[in-house]
Amino acid sequence: MNTAGHSEATERRGLELTPFRGLRYDPDRVGSLAAVTSPPYDVVVRPDGVHHLQSADPYNIVRLILPQAATPSARNDQAAQTLRRWLSEGVLTTDPDPGLYVYEQRDGDGMLQRGIIGALRVSDPAEQVVLPHEDVMPHIVADRAALMRATSANLEPLLLTYRGDDSTTATADLIERTAEQPPLLATTTEDGFSHRLWSVTAPADLTTIQSDLARHQALIADGHHRWATYRRLRTEHASPSPWDHGLVLLVDTARYPLRVRAIHRLLHDLPVVEAVAALDGHFRVRRLEVPLPEALEALADAACAGNAFLLAGDGAFHLVDHPDPDLLARTIPADRPTAWRTLDATVLHSTLLDHVWRIPEDSPAHIAYIHDTAATVAKAERDGGTAVLMHPVREEVVRDLARQGVTMPRKSTSFGPKPASGLVLRALDL
Repeated sequence: MNTAGHSEATERRGLELTPFRGLRYDPDRVGSLAAVTSPPYDVVVRPDGVHHLQSADPYNIVRLILPQAATPSARNDQAAQTLRRWLSEGVLTTDPDPGLYVYEQRDGDGMLQRGIIGALRVSDPAEQVVLPHEDVMPHIVADRAALMRATSANLEPLLLTYRGDDSTTATADLIERTAEQPPLLATTTEDGFSHRLWSVTAPADLTTIQSDLARHQALIADGHHRWATYRRLRTEHASPSPWDHGLVLLVDTARYPLRVRAIHRLLHDLPVVEAVAALDGHFRVRRLEVPLPEALEALADAACAGNAFLLAGDGAFHLVDHPDPDLLARTIPADRPTAWRTLDATVLHSTLLDHVWRIPEDSPAHIAYIHDTAATVAKAERDGGTAVLMHPVREEVVRDLARQGVTMPRKSTSFGPKPASGLVLRALDL
């Protein structure tokens, strides 16, 4: 949607990125920078991933983003105490000057991503400056808000994208020039990605970036719940305050296209045999006795022709496709665009979860959302549940729906590479 009102609002007030004094690990106080980093909190496969990261280094960032204790309040208190202790011990130190940060990620397959980390003004949806494309789960927003209140910190940056054009050439050139300089830090994490970080503190450079971005809007690629948390916490504090801004990574996807992957579902209490039986007469189901890569290829082929899913958990894969059109007509809301009504995630939530399997999508006791495909299958097989493997959505579909103000079902996409947590934090009371 590109109405005159939308255009005027964007021109009047677009992205406002503010420098901040980054909070970073002192490399002399930790075993290695790679050992203290973590994927974003919602990508860590719990509890196995938490235990692995905790054992990697006593100062791993997971102790702040996913503290372990018996109750939510105890977890948040523990994170706050840990943060204060690391600050007093000098494990985490504050950069001397406010700045924006150029951040680079690179892997061995030719993926290169560069962007800018800063404190972004938190805006309301009506401004259409930051475009969400997914719904959020209230209990996760409440959980993240409680953690941010306790620590008074943005512990990990969200991933936002914008589409650069002729108006952002100066910023693009500045990013490239900065990346030719010696970095503040450089490390390679166990997933094979190398990470480098630079600070930008010169007033002229900061002005260039801020004026370029002020003409643009951004799409939330990863971090819907944390953005909703930023918005909630901003309303709790009288403005102006540090809570008016939140930590983000902004990537120009015209120069650095992201990878878009699916987020899979694990249905804890539904065995595969029952899940398949309930589909009789509603979908076509074919059993595949093949390895995971071949099963995913079959899913991709089926997804070209329509809605398709892979079920797993009993040692085989079950390809689910060809939904009954009458069933879809009865179960999917008709007041949304066709692009939304035909999404796999829409069919999964409106038809399969709500109508066929009758599983509440917002209950952690019944359903988990997992990014790693093999881990989803392994947990389903170990726990006796059902893994529902999804095929990814194209970025242009996501952006088009977001511009129309239409949100996709929650956890519909996984954009990446995601910024590593632990390279730079933002303390709101420093």
